[in-house]
Amino acid sequence: MKNSLRNYILNFVVIIGLTAVSLWFALKDNYHEIMHLISSISWYWLVIIFLWGMMYVMVLGQIITIFARRYQKNYTYRQGLSNALVGTFFSGITPSATGGQFGQAYVFKKQGIKYSDGASILWADFIVYQTTMMVYVTILFFLRYTHYMSIIGTWFLAILIGYIVNVCVISILWTMALFPRVYVKLSGHAVTLLAKLHIVKNKEKTLAAWTIQVEGFTKEINEMKHEKKIIVKTVLWNVVRMTVQFSLPFFIARALGIQLGPDKFVDCLALASFVLMTNAFIPIPGASGGTELVFLQLFRFLVGGLKASGIMILWRFSTYHIVILVGAFVFLHLKRKYDDEKYRRKKPKNIREVDS
Repeated sequence: MKNSLRNYILNFVVIIGLTAVSLWFALKDNYHEIMHLISSISWYWLVIIFLWGMMYVMVLGQIITIFARRYQKNYTYRQGLSNALVGTFFSGITPSATGGQFGQAYVFKKQGIKYSDGASILWADFIVYQTTMMVYVTILFFLRYTHYMSIIGTWFLAILIGYIVNVCVISILWTMALFPRVYVKLSGHAVTLLAKLHIVKNKEKTLAAWTIQVEGFTKEINEMKHEKKIIVKTVLWNVVRMTVQFSLPFFIARALGIQLGPDKFVDCLALASFVLMTNAFIPIPGASGGTELVFLQLFRFLVGGLKASGIMILWRFSTYHIVILVGAFVFLHLKRKYDDEKYRRKKPKNIREVDS
């Protein structure tokens, strides 16, 4: 427990430090101009922008609710939203978003969904999201392929690498679902090698855990094949989820008085998706530092460096910092609620009667 708390505190320090460095990098040359640009925004636009990041999580809550109702018919949207906020919080404060699913599994358990079913829900959400995202980004990618390649230059290589990595992840997941025994056999050889290198301490335990994961994933994919209605619903909601997420820079630009025509809307969607794809595997909490840097480098080709800095600051606070704060509040509230329920269940009957 102490080690976990120490790690979370360290992650928060890293996030704050990298955020400070990113802000310094964005503001160092044009501090007064950028602050003047941001301060010129109307208060109602500011409210809309800061709530925009929450819209993404609200859509995620709807997707989780759809999947969870396969296991618990009376599962509510409020429960799904709470789960989404906790997952977003832990994803944002752990390297490569590794803590998000553990946080969600914990909440699922407290909501009456057993760990194995919670894991199935998370697998289903992950595979549908990743597949939908790659189709979505591929369409954006090829709509103006030559244009992006010519204006972005060397950064296009980083985008291409991120794209290839995501394609590989999707390919591995689908081949894992089709050929689970092959993956279990290959993982056995890999674990044996890692054990010989003293990287893995308990060979049998590690292999057993991996086998359970593969079998659980395969089971979920096979069951989902027969639930086309759920697949269609979640794919459509994921399209909404991504459009909300990727379109925010366009509306921030318009709110700041930057004249971007409707024809630039697709460019904003594409560039924002490239940012996400490039930073998806950065092993830093919230991909802090890398996200801001890539955003600035890509969007300066569209609006110029000064305006890109103003957009980035508002975009990052909306989609990351505010969501993390709300997620932290929800998690602490739920934790206290679950602890109180546990305490009441353990209370002797005579004490409960006195309290009442």
